[in-house]
Amino acid sequence: MKLNFGLPKGSLQDSTFKLLAMAGYEFYVNGRSYFPSCNDCDLKGILIRAQEMATYVEDGVLDAGLTGRDWIEECSADVVEVCELVYAKSSLRPVKWVLAVPDQSPVKTVKDLQGKRIATEAVNITKKYLEQNGVTAEVEFSWGATEVKAPALVDAIVELTETGNSLRANNLRIVDVILESTTRLIANKKSYDDPEKRQKIDNIAMLLQGAINAKGKAGLKFNIPKNKVEALRATVPAMKQPTISPLLDADWAALEVIIDESIIRNIIPELKMMGATDLIEYPLNKVIF
Repeated sequence: MKLNFGLPKGSLQDSTFKLLAMAGYEFYVNGRSYFPSCNDCDLKGILIRAQEMATYVEDGVLDAGLTGRDWIEECSADVVEVCELVYAKSSLRPVKWVLAVPDQSPVKTVKDLQGKRIATEAVNITKKYLEQNGVTAEVEFSWGATEVKAPALVDAIVELTETGNSLRANNLRIVDVILESTTRLIANKKSYDDPEKRQKIDNIAMLLQGAINAKGKAGLKFNIPKNKVEALRATVPAMKQPTISPLLDADWAALEVIIDESIIRNIIPELKMMGATDLIEYPLNKVIF
């Protein structure tokens, strides 16, 4: 069984490859090839722009792929959304499609764009938004560099942003948030009806979600005198209760916790002061609930 698996080419490519590697799927791109090799012989990777992914999955050219909710809506694609994966190019949070205008523009709300011109890559999403707000405006497709088009070429833009830095750098301000989007693992309906392919796709979903759950967390294990265990449990935050194991020395116990990586630098000194020894911090690739 070969699963044709679409990988987003472009801004999401690097973060996707890193996430897949954490999930156990190593993809290797050779030069300019659009067909990366994979350490899983059941997966045939194909690099496709996220904007086109949903269409190719709907048509059955791809069995499954990774793309944004925004492009599924833009294409009105009839696909199975297997799971949501909250990650983007630079962070673990949704991205936003925003309506933006130049800082000096008199436009305050979308209503002020009646009869105006808007540039965007997400034409259908923008038209739907304008229709919902009772506004008639000219929406033109932008092939790129959308931020530089206002005000010289258009009155406003609808653009994707993760941090807002690019908009601010181009002296643009946000008028409204049109859509929040996250990455989705999607599947072709016929492929997902195939038991073997469905199991493979579901396994990928589980492991990818586990990789996202592991981001920002780390494991910590150490030995502690038994008479300090209860006090320590009140001090050390953990995803759940810490794992406590007996040692050969009956006066000592071994504890293991999964905690937020950001607080480990504060926790380790506290543990040492409480008498903990043999502290080991280790990274995590997956946390599966």
